[in-house]
Amino acid sequence: MSEQHVAAARRDVTDYELLFDCVHCGLCAEACPTYVATRREMDSPRGRIYLMKALAEGRIELDADAARHLDLCLGCRGCETACPSGVKYGRLIEGARVFVERDYRRGTFDKLRRAAVSAVFPYPSRLRALLMPLRIMDRLGLRNAVRVMLPSAARQWLDLLPRDGTNSAETRWPAPGAIAEDAPTVVVHHGCVAQVLADSENINSEGLLAAAGYHVLRMAVTECCGALDLHAGNRQRAREFARANVLALSKLNPDAIISAASGCSTTIAEYGEILEDDALAHEAEAIASKVKDLSSLLLQRPLQFPARFECVATYHDACHLAHGLGVREGPRALLRSIPGLKLVEMEQSDLCCGSAGSYNLTEPAMARELARRKGDNIVATGAQYVVLANPGCEFQIAAELQRRGSSMRVMHLADFLALAMTGGANQTQ
Repeated sequence: MSEQHVAAARRDVTDYELLFDCVHCGLCAEACPTYVATRREMDSPRGRIYLMKALAEGRIELDADAARHLDLCLGCRGCETACPSGVKYGRLIEGARVFVERDYRRGTFDKLRRAAVSAVFPYPSRLRALLMPLRIMDRLGLRNAVRVMLPSAARQWLDLLPRDGTNSAETRWPAPGAIAEDAPTVVVHHGCVAQVLADSENINSEGLLAAAGYHVLRMAVTECCGALDLHAGNRQRAREFARANVLALSKLNPDAIISAASGCSTTIAEYGEILEDDALAHEAEAIASKVKDLSSLLLQRPLQFPARFECVATYHDACHLAHGLGVREGPRALLRSIPGLKLVEMEQSDLCCGSAGSYNLTEPAMARELARRKGDNIVATGAQYVVLANPGCEFQIAAELQRRGSSMRVMHLADFLALAMTGGANQTQ
């Protein structure tokens, strides 16, 4: 093979030089959900790195098997937490997915399914229009009747969609003038899917921050952060979304930026890297440096819970919050601060639940297997509440528990804290 051929192949696959950071120790394997499920080397981070390198060097072709092993990766980054060598696996798999989407010819059904997700989910207005019939069905109490008539694949998608008002507890904004003029400013990025399917998480995040003494600034229009496109191999559109967000957030110039969706937070925190060669590179780096999480801000300005909330809760670590931003203890500390609450840890709390952006729509079989594993660990805690910090995880875990007939309630941290502020007075099952 000529050097010219190798060089061309390196540019086509991923960031080739980063592949050599991996020393092939295998410590990542048990942190990888797909390896834990399949026990196949090529479904481990190390195996996929071997695969990327072989593709990059032209030693193998991008056939159905190679594409399958890359597709099956959740992009959860659990391997990055486990890796002693600091391998930037997230960047590697995102690069490989650009290569797959460009050079691999998918089957018709798979292509249509992915195209539908790409065309609808990053655009809130399109998603609202698509879901309008479901909203009407829910109001008329017809969801269950319609569900039994649907094919299996459609039922699985329907089960992931929350019902209206599932987690309706909301905090109250402080009276005008109650927040100090020199208080820090924060923006809650409302996301694309979250603002349609789980807007209470955005509203409650803003209300809790205001109650804690922050000035909350709002974006006039919230664009998708680009995370869904990065996961799907559409880096060009992800960069377009990133530019739009950088411009909008730079105008507001907040002290901190958070998102109720941990995948969005991690993506915004990487804008400096995503736009490193762009005219907005400097602004992107500045915006990325301001990303925080809800728990860290509320721990800096502690909430006062007016009543005891007697309950048992367990906490699920959303992948990108734990592995992307390194946030683990903050949400737990907040939960422990609630009078009357007992926090019970679950086994494998940071192993992916199978949601992973749109993964549970494009890879439903593996997503269900991981949901079952997560469900087993949750049920074993005996908790009444499962608290987490990502809407995708909420939908995935709630669907699994509903299939089991469990009465456990799955709630985003912001919604749960809003409920705790009432002492659980307005709980609904």
